[in-house]
Amino acid sequence: MSRMSQRTRLTAVAASALLLFGAAACGSGESDDKAAPSGDSAPKGAFPVTLDHKYGTTTVKNDPQRIVTVGLSDQDAVLALGKVPVGTTEWFGEFKGAIGPWAEKALGDKARPTVLHDDGTGPQVEKIASLRPDLILALYSGLTKDQYRTLSKIAPVVAQPKEGADWGISWQDQTTQVGKALGRSDEAKALVAKTEKHIADAAAAHPEFKGKTAVMATPYEGMYVYGPQDNRSRMLTGLGFELPAGLDQVVGESFGANISKERTDLLDTDAVAWLLADPAKDTKKLHADPLYGKLDAVKEGREVMIKESSHFGSAISFVTPLSIPYTVDRLVPMLSAAVDGKPETKVVQPAS
Repeated sequence: MSRMSQRTRLTAVAASALLLFGAAACGSGESDDKAAPSGDSAPKGAFPVTLDHKYGTTTVKNDPQRIVTVGLSDQDAVLALGKVPVGTTEWFGEFKGAIGPWAEKALGDKARPTVLHDDGTGPQVEKIASLRPDLILALYSGLTKDQYRTLSKIAPVVAQPKEGADWGISWQDQTTQVGKALGRSDEAKALVAKTEKHIADAAAAHPEFKGKTAVMATPYEGMYVYGPQDNRSRMLTGLGFELPAGLDQVVGESFGANISKERTDLLDTDAVAWLLADPAKDTKKLHADPLYGKLDAVKEGREVMIKESSHFGSAISFVTPLSIPYTVDRLVPMLSAAVDGKPETKVVQPAS
């Protein structure tokens, strides 16, 4: 996740949402949303399936046809496995249907999902209920127990894992869980293997990454670093990099954390990748910092500056089987330029 405020618990609006759902369920069955279920059927005998998660277990009895994704990147795994959600939760980019450009091919000519918004108060319960879902996925999320209970009155909910940080599920586990929920575990396993190979091939082509240190950060309320439980960091380690020593202690149980001035040294790595709202303006501000500006990583040109709102910047945060090839093919040349030991080498952002 990136810069998401802590979500508050649901309020009484949930009750009215459930009444709305009840009315829809008992009515004609028509919905005012234009999204329609689509996708191939699961293999015969694939259901029921039971999935473990942070709040217990959830059984999916039948092949889901109307999937809503509350997890901020869950839609990619659904699309990659041949289904199209009827509702998705917007995160980055304001993409139509919350479908990033890296996922357009998987969407094809199917109807785009209805987009849900989360302004920090939790899932839009009324809107989710109006979509009449038969499965709600909240894997890459920070769903609270109250939110889980409320959404479970609408449809079966698969929440984030019990172990690890909220918004910390690995892309492999996310894909595996979605595959199980859709009755497509074999396809999910193959998809994970194919994607891991793409990363491994890139790492093999760049042996200079092995053993070097790297970290990903963003200037949010100071300097915010992503820790070992974040998929952006997992991308770096997958390419052969090591995270700076002590990062895990600073981040603790979360996927990331702000660092104190005294720990600015964590950014003095062989490559430091910044996600920036305005690269030119933010770089100038970072370099003016009396501690950060003096680091060797700055003086020796080891920074990778990425515009967070670009397609590339959005893909870096998604980290899914659909976005990873898009990201790797663009990020690897930047990292290679950063670690080449030549301060004069410019680290150039991709055109898209």
